Amino acid sequence: MKKFTITVYVDPGHAWGKVKRDILLELGVEHLVSSYSYQLRDNVYLEEDCDLSLVCAALDKSEYSVVFREKVSNNDSKIRGYERFKSIIVNSHFIMAA
Repeated sequence: MKKFTITVYVDPGHAWGKVKRDILLELGVEHLVSSYSYQLRDNVYLEEDCDLSLVCAALDKSEYSVVFREKVSNNDSKIRGYERFKSIIVNSHFIMAA
């Protein structure tokens, strides 16, 4: 079983798991990620409640063992200022909006 490490950024009110945009595409779940997640360049910060669980379940089905690494802050995370995640359909394919 392959190991897949996800860094989870935690602030006093919420947490987000950081994954590369390509992973969402590879797993075929990009269209299921909510706007409660954020994006910056080629990284997506998946909100902890639903989106991160969605990706972890997809990784489990792909025979990956998910390992979490936490980074905790006592202040609001700068992730809150990133652009909200959104995907758009182009020619029946989902493309991440930059």
